[in-house]
Amino acid sequence: MLIPTIDDGLENLLRASLPLPVETGDVSFDAPSSTWSAQVNRLTVNLFLYQVSRSGQPPRPGQTRQGPNGVERRFALPMVQLSYLVSAWAGSPRDEHGLLGDVLTCFVSHQVLPVEHLEREPSSPVQLQLASDEVNRPREIWSSLGGSLKASFTLTALVAADAYPWEPLPPLVTAIEPVTSRLGSTS
Repeated sequence: MLIPTIDDGLENLLRASLPLPVETGDVSFDAPSSTWSAQVNRLTVNLFLYQVSRSGQPPRPGQTRQGPNGVERRFALPMVQLSYLVSAWAGSPRDEHGLLGDVLTCFVSHQVLPVEHLEREPSSPVQLQLASDEVNRPREIWSSLGGSLKASFTLTALVAADAYPWEPLPPLVTAIEPVTSRLGSTS
């Protein structure tokens, strides 16, 4: 559920911030191939998820909480980075640039994806940032998709992955009782 939750949150943020109502335009997560782009006939913001990787950031520390049957714990959660190629599609390059600029402004002004745009709260805040071209090479992505180069940028979303479930803590040790055993008698 992690990736769909982030996808939906990004779409909700864009629709609220631009605004981009459903009647006016689309938010797509499809690969922007030449076949796909030939079918686009409305204002469209495309967020193509092209890479999912473990982040270099340290994992979120383990946690404890009061559960229905006592105290529960969860091990440290690894951080995951989702990389999206963001592009805008409209009737003319000027309209596309205007829409892409609005999308860029939306994401630059939100360093964290607001929780109210998420249907389910993830295990950590979702950090948003723009990635540099040197790291992600959007030109290579466009080429591999079979499309022509288009104005775009890379958005990364960094979040803790719900990799481990909550589990009951073992009982606390309250006392240590000596164990005596007979080792046998020696003669």
